Amino acid sequence: MIDNRGRAVTAPVVEQPTDWTEPGAHPVAPGVHRIPLALPIPALHAVNVYVIEDAGGVVVVDSGWAMPDTRTSLERALRTLGHGLDDVAQFLVTHAHWDHYSQALALRESFGTRVRIGRGERASIEAFDVRRGLHPRQVEMLRRCGADAIADEIAGTPVERSERDVPHTLPDAWLDDGERVGLTGRGLDVLATPGHTRGHIVLRDADAGLLFAGDHVLPHITPSIGLETEPERKPLRSYLESLRLVRDMPDTLLLPAHGPVTPSVHTRIDQLMEHHAERLDTAAAQVRAGHTTAFEVAAAMPWTRRRRSLGDLDAFSRMLAVLEIEAHLDVLADRGVLDAHDEAGVRRYAARS
Repeated sequence: MIDNRGRAVTAPVVEQPTDWTEPGAHPVAPGVHRIPLALPIPALHAVNVYVIEDAGGVVVVDSGWAMPDTRTSLERALRTLGHGLDDVAQFLVTHAHWDHYSQALALRESFGTRVRIGRGERASIEAFDVRRGLHPRQVEMLRRCGADAIADEIAGTPVERSERDVPHTLPDAWLDDGERVGLTGRGLDVLATPGHTRGHIVLRDADAGLLFAGDHVLPHITPSIGLETEPERKPLRSYLESLRLVRDMPDTLLLPAHGPVTPSVHTRIDQLMEHHAERLDTAAAQVRAGHTTAFEVAAAMPWTRRRRSLGDLDAFSRMLAVLEIEAHLDVLADRGVLDAHDEAGVRRYAARS
């Protein structure tokens, strides 16, 4: 948003429910509403989808997980705005995780709704094959991290019937970095923000002072890095670069996929950058203390706000923790803080003298 002196200012936060997961269509800016949709992931609670009312048709940013209850919740919330599911002209999706992408594909089957997503997601969408399990590449990466036991547990986790039925096909069209999605009443600038996934994008409405941030910037948690079928080799490096990209732009209101609307993207990015700087320092210290693999470093560090040990986490969380540490160790190697070499299929790190 630009003031009368040509200065960039953030939009004010429209009053929101105390509980951000409260069902309904909550206004966040003129013509924009937030609809939280429940998830089968207790730690995340819900995903926010954003409805943009436009003379050319309703546009929805992200879509929720394809489940009957989620579809009903979205339909009910849209009805309070005077719209039906068949009024949605297009879905603009920030990335290909199921809680953002799959319901858009399901509704396309019912109504022919147009679905667009970042071009960088193509490799993971095309490579996904539920017959290989949900995390085949992560199993390989865990073995490289020296975490064979976790890899075996993840590889042995059966795919539930409900997971087999989740749609995961190609979109109707891609969103490209630098593209401007021109609506009747506003323009949305597409920014490639790889890191959380290689093709993650955010949508920026500069005139209204809004950032539809997906999982790139979340107000209360740090997003996982590179959890996808075809992750890039250095996802944390990309993620930090993507944070700096958005930080260098004028500040906006943060419209996140998980958590409440907050007034400043910049403030949260600064916190995320500080968090990762601290994790990099801690990981380097653990290598100096003699831990040589990502698994060993992760096992020596506390996790979650409760500072739990790695062994106290569930298998999925242990996988995320170990792979997060590998990403941090690789950044340290890129920066010349650590040396890295592969030994019998396991990557080992040492402090550079």
